[in-house]
Amino acid sequence: MDADRVKHLEFIQATIARLGTNSFLVKGWALTLGAGFLALSAGQKSGTVAGAGVVPLLCFWFLDAHFLRQERLYRRLYDAARRPDSAVEVLSMDVRPFRPDVPLYRAVLSDSLGLFYGALVLTELALVIVLS
Repeated sequence: MDADRVKHLEFIQATIARLGTNSFLVKGWALTLGAGFLALSAGQKSGTVAGAGVVPLLCFWFLDAHFLRQERLYRRLYDAARRPDSAVEVLSMDVRPFRPDVPLYRAVLSDSLGLFYGALVLTELALVIVLS
């Protein structure tokens, strides 16, 4: 394998790692914000505050799904670029050819995101029902 191809794979790996880090940070912010809204709504006994906490959680869920989809796309690019008979242009970071194979809704409904954000959103909605 030539040096340019190795460097290309390193670029793709760095992008995948960065997307994973972004996803981790988004989850941290979502958990912090969700806990803050839960504490605030329970302290004020306000279902409205708990309901308002659902909106940013849904936004974080979508953003995290975007990062997960991008990570999956770059993993496909890596897999295609590592092959000796690869048709991927060296040093290309174009993932458009893989987009039809990795739809956004599959990332949104993935087990990891669904369990994490689903639990947060359901907790907020349960508090809305209890406090209303």
